Amino acid sequence: MTIPQDRLRNFSIIAHIDHGKTTLSDRLLELTHTVDARQMTSQMLDSMDLEKEHGITIKARAVRLEYTAADGLVYGLNLIDTPGHVDFSYEVSRSLQACEGAILVVDATQGIEAQTLANVHLALKQNLTIIPVLNKIDLPSAQPDVVIEELESVLAMPREEVLLASAKDGTGVAEILEAIVQRIPPPKGDPDAPVQGLIFDSHYDAYKGVVVYVRLAQGTLRAHDNIRLMGSGAEAELIELGFFKPQQVSMPELRAGDVGYVATGLKSVREAQVGDTVTTVAAPADRPLAGYQPAKALVFAGIYPIVGSEYPNLRDAMEKLHLNDASFSFEPESSVALGFGFRCGFLGLLHMEIVEERLEREFGQELIASAPSVEYQVVLINGQGTIMVDNPSKMPDAGQIEEILEPWVKLGIVTPSTYIGTLMELTKNRRGAFLGMEYLDPKRVLLNFELPLGEVIVDFYDQLKTRTQGYASMDFEEIGYRAANLVKVDVLVAGEPVDALSVIVHRDRAQAIGRELVHRLRGLIPRQMFEIAVQAAIGSNVIARETVAAMRKNVLAKCYGGDITRKRKLLEKQKEGKQRMKRVGSVEIPQEAFLAVLRMDEV
Repeated sequence: MTIPQDRLRNFSIIAHIDHGKTTLSDRLLELTHTVDARQMTSQMLDSMDLEKEHGITIKARAVRLEYTAADGLVYGLNLIDTPGHVDFSYEVSRSLQACEGAILVVDATQGIEAQTLANVHLALKQNLTIIPVLNKIDLPSAQPDVVIEELESVLAMPREEVLLASAKDGTGVAEILEAIVQRIPPPKGDPDAPVQGLIFDSHYDAYKGVVVYVRLAQGTLRAHDNIRLMGSGAEAELIELGFFKPQQVSMPELRAGDVGYVATGLKSVREAQVGDTVTTVAAPADRPLAGYQPAKALVFAGIYPIVGSEYPNLRDAMEKLHLNDASFSFEPESSVALGFGFRCGFLGLLHMEIVEERLEREFGQELIASAPSVEYQVVLINGQGTIMVDNPSKMPDAGQIEEILEPWVKLGIVTPSTYIGTLMELTKNRRGAFLGMEYLDPKRVLLNFELPLGEVIVDFYDQLKTRTQGYASMDFEEIGYRAANLVKVDVLVAGEPVDALSVIVHRDRAQAIGRELVHRLRGLIPRQMFEIAVQAAIGSNVIARETVAAMRKNVLAKCYGGDITRKRKLLEKQKEGKQRMKRVGSVEIPQEAFLAVLRMDEV
């Protein structure tokens, strides 16, 4: 059914993690009869097993709803469900660019969280119409009046615009649909102009090639048109186009304002990048759409196949995953300890964990990951310039370095006021600077800090949740580089440096971290027939050492009595053998040793 442009509405659902966006999208699907009642399951738009297991949305998902409004007309509503975790905010910003409005879901029991504030600012930057929805009002602990006051004072949202709902039992969902029709403006764009469609997501299909998700800004795209991707210059004949309901349903055409999919048939994943513009070969647009800012990776780690021969398969898997997740980046690298692999960039530690799990599950890869690090700016002596270092093993010798600059972030923490003291202590231990606080209501406060990113990425989020019994939430944004007194701590096993275990830390904490590291490794490296020294060193200066004791074979077992010189002769022979073994023997370092760096406790 073709719906005229003035009856189309494109909107996203944005919220903090666990505030009920996916449940609300389930109710919208039910109420508009988009999905047959027999096929309806909970978390309908979370199609990945990982999303259901973790209880979070990882990928933004688009779906077309057809809704008969109170005025008797049928409206086409294009809904994009977005993730709520801080690591996936890039996914949210891309989705908002394909919309004219956003539903802001706030939990009536928890109020405004850090990610709520971040998402509202993203939506306001795009000039979207925001519909505030207070969810979970059916719960006994709900405080709708308190949260509405918060929305008024913190986000300047008029009280009369806030809708009350419970996505779980369906209360207020019909009012939300009416508000979408009434408040969100229809898309603009001339259906007769040359085609311009923004690619906001894509995936790879074995039969249809690269399938791109597009929001048509202008023009009309018809089945079997020849299309051109303006960024890469690739051309292809359309195999299929249509809407998501939420499965792909083919249609004869997509018109200006529509959100749908286009199966291009392209086999190379590099030819259809997110942010590119689709046009037709017959009547091309004169210029591409603005596209997106490229995602800036904040966390870097090496990912290597356990079996070296799997390297080409891992590269193919990463290319297909990059198509589906544009914020993940990778480039080849090699390590003495781990062989050939890839240096990968992620938006955060959860993003890194999710990418690893997806590579293992969806593509059957067995992986080893090195410790995560951030990207440092290293200024070399004698005006040799500045280099960017995202891998501790690539850090130049200390004699060549004039100064090292590390990235800093502005961190916002929303917490009950009872935990202010413990959070001050946590951020002080991480070299943080306190900027100020702002009370959202008598019991909840927004704390602002500046911290080095390297101190945030490893276990800061876990510590934050532990110290506040799960009540605090955080959001951060990059604020540039600052000079710091940093050193590289190398780990030597049996005198050989293991590049994958190197870490860059602040000089004040280097000794404590070195001690903790070698202590852990001593328990993880299997014993050999010879003694193994495990050392932490800064340059040539060893700052910590542990010894993995040798396994001892009792060579005197056959000597029952007899002369002492005979026993001594056997022991001397054993000693010589161990010396030789030490010279030629190699030490196998297990995967747990690399994970030990990840699980460094606070020292």
